[in-house]
Amino acid sequence: MVTEKSRVGDESKIVDPDVDVELDAASSQGTSYATKDWHYSHRWTRKLLELGLETRGITPVSQRERVDTHYYKIFFIWLSFNFNILSFSAGTLGPVIFGLGLRDSCLVILFFNLLCSALPSYLATWGPKLGLRQMCQARYSFGYFGVIIPAVFNLCSMMGFCILNCILGGQTLASISEGHLSWSVGIVIIAVLSLLISFCGFRVLSLYERLAWIPVLIVYLVALGVGGKHLTNPPPAEAATAPAILSFGATIAGFVITYCSLSSDFTIYYHHSVPSWKLFLYSYLGFNIPIILLQCLGAAVVLSAPFVPAWETGYADGNVGGLVEAMLQPVGNFGKFLTVLMALSVTANIAPTLYSFSLSFQVFIPPFSVIPRYMFSILATAILIPVSIIGAHKFYDTLTNFLGLIGYWASAFGAIVLVEHLLIRRGDFSTYDIRFWNNYRRLPTGLAALGACLLACGLIVPSMDQVWFVGPIAQKTGDIGFELAFVTAGLFYVPLRYLELRFRPLV
Repeated sequence: MVTEKSRVGDESKIVDPDVDVELDAASSQGTSYATKDWHYSHRWTRKLLELGLETRGITPVSQRERVDTHYYKIFFIWLSFNFNILSFSAGTLGPVIFGLGLRDSCLVILFFNLLCSALPSYLATWGPKLGLRQMCQARYSFGYFGVIIPAVFNLCSMMGFCILNCILGGQTLASISEGHLSWSVGIVIIAVLSLLISFCGFRVLSLYERLAWIPVLIVYLVALGVGGKHLTNPPPAEAATAPAILSFGATIAGFVITYCSLSSDFTIYYHHSVPSWKLFLYSYLGFNIPIILLQCLGAAVVLSAPFVPAWETGYADGNVGGLVEAMLQPVGNFGKFLTVLMALSVTANIAPTLYSFSLSFQVFIPPFSVIPRYMFSILATAILIPVSIIGAHKFYDTLTNFLGLIGYWASAFGAIVLVEHLLIRRGDFSTYDIRFWNNYRRLPTGLAALGACLLACGLIVPSMDQVWFVGPIAQKTGDIGFELAFVTAGLFYVPLRYLELRFRPLV
């Protein structure tokens, strides 16, 4: 067995690249419940395992289990994740909510997506190197107990995205039923289908994501073919202002930067020798191609809707699904079939989100890590359906408020894990002692990370521009909360972390 010694802080440790961390005694010191696998003895769980369903939760994946060399699959995961009607609807916010014209909307969409997708793309490269889920990686900066707070925010963010997708999918299904199918029934259909895919685990999920984008592409090509002649570029009622641009930019940033809290959840089975640049490139393209194209299309279509009576009727009360259905009306029943495909496209976002939701829930309440992963997908769906039904009639308010808020915490979270890796650990993955991934006595206290977030709030709050609150800084500049969250949290973390290291060595 090959081993190597590395000096970290004041400790000399043995790093065994082939150690099976799930069985390592050191990982269970102080928190043994998370490494027990007694739940695999349950009769139904054994049957599901025989069928090939994934039950693994947050326990690390050892190097000998990281064997997948089909690295291109991560491109299709992110492609299908975002190739849906939610990306389209996010683009409509520029003209509808912030009063921007097509050019300004598209420039904001392009710039903020290219910038903000870099962080989740980079964090996706950590999965094969460490074999840890994203929130478990964060324990090496936020600590065993401290990471519970970002895990809660992550749960809320993922549930929010699922709710938005469920609402859109339900609206779109209802739009073709001529009153025979309510939004509520459509929401239930979307949620249950997504649960079935998520329930099966990563293998089925990965296969589905490789194919799910194809029918959506066909839908948009047909929609452009029959409705492209109606697209116009009317001048905006008012010239674009810096506050409007920055506030829309914050909304776009919130759409993509939150992936940094789940990026490596989908890359931990790849071989540890994968070149990081390759995984980064696949992820970066997988994010930007669908998001930029569909958000720009959404902005163009919603600006043209007032000049096309059928589109304007379909879009009544902000019904984005009805707008898409109206675009496809010229092709008759085939258009209705395509609208159904468009509605079902949101399952490619909800299913993997439910998958990551189950992992974050185990980090949120560590004793629950003995419960099979798929049980939390069922729990999430039970929450998802009623909340989606309640929020269905206030979609635009929900979308704008939600995307604006989640960017703040995700920026601070991303900055801290990035500074921890690049500055504190000098970008060296061997400084993460995976044996102690579940040992609160050896992991950081988390006080430095939480303290940095708390101090950053002093600048984030005055820079917020939300429907219910506009800070004094934001009144002059627009919403710059997510930018300040990233910069200030990272800066505050450095001295606090070095202070923390004086009392607890690096692991």
